[in-house]
Amino acid sequence: MSSLFQNAYYLAINFNAILYGTELALYGLTMQSLFQNRKKWTRTEQFYMSFSTATLCLITIYMSTEAVFGQEMWIVHADFPDGGPAGWFLENVNVWYQTLGTAASVVLNLLADALLIYRVYVVWTDIRVIAFPCLLYLATLALGILELYLSGKPNSDFFVGKAMQLGTAYWASTISLNVISTCIICGRLMYLGRAIEAARNVKGRGKAAVRYTGTLEKIIESALPYSMAGIAYLVSFGLGSDLAIMFCAFYVMFSCISPQLIIMRIVTGTAWTRDRTAETVSALEFQNLEGRGERSATAVVSDAASTVDGKSTVEAV
Repeated sequence: MSSLFQNAYYLAINFNAILYGTELALYGLTMQSLFQNRKKWTRTEQFYMSFSTATLCLITIYMSTEAVFGQEMWIVHADFPDGGPAGWFLENVNVWYQTLGTAASVVLNLLADALLIYRVYVVWTDIRVIAFPCLLYLATLALGILELYLSGKPNSDFFVGKAMQLGTAYWASTISLNVISTCIICGRLMYLGRAIEAARNVKGRGKAAVRYTGTLEKIIESALPYSMAGIAYLVSFGLGSDLAIMFCAFYVMFSCISPQLIIMRIVTGTAWTRDRTAETVSALEFQNLEGRGERSATAVVSDAASTVDGKSTVEAV
């Protein structure tokens, strides 16, 4: 174990703590929005409460096991007789709580990917679009189970041998799913955003569209940080770089933070919805009818750009 690996591991633990604080803040804001003025929650809201709590528990397990392992390696067993911290690492890399942390990260990835596939369906409302992502998801599930088995075996190492080879296949599968889903969502939102903007001919109408198709909104809705961190980790892991452990920390943490950002937008009524997609597409189709009827396509698109989850967001002038 090189000094670069140890430095990368140390930075990973610190970044875990920083990003964990971010996750706690996002989780708190989400729960506050759900509990505020709500006497009875819908099934959807109950699901997002459970989903958010589950991902928080999983990321807590992951970052805690990483922190404990670092403490054991650098503090408790700093004078390990057979090579110091490096020797202790090689002897205990498959300790039970490390396997627990890896399992938590795999389950967290599966939950995040499932939500991302659902968001692809939301912005497209076409089951055919998610067919390939679903196949990748099943492959990721199978590879994840095999990876946990191989990396948790006695005398095995996540970073060498068959565990590393299978790990590369697993990470390639799940990160490919992330990137494909991100591109599909970004492309769809860019198309709808430009179409809505082009359809606006009346000053002051449809300004709410920017709230759902702006640059920041695309980044959040498509889970772009999650995918970018995954690409960085996959490249470094495939090359056998000692920096892989640090990029892994970013990837796992964003597998919790990015979905939480999406959920926070959903519960606050600012996320893109299936109703919004249907309204926008219908309005754009209506625009091609060359002004038939008294109501112009511009007004229809403007209304579609100003309604989320059935709640009007148009401000009175």
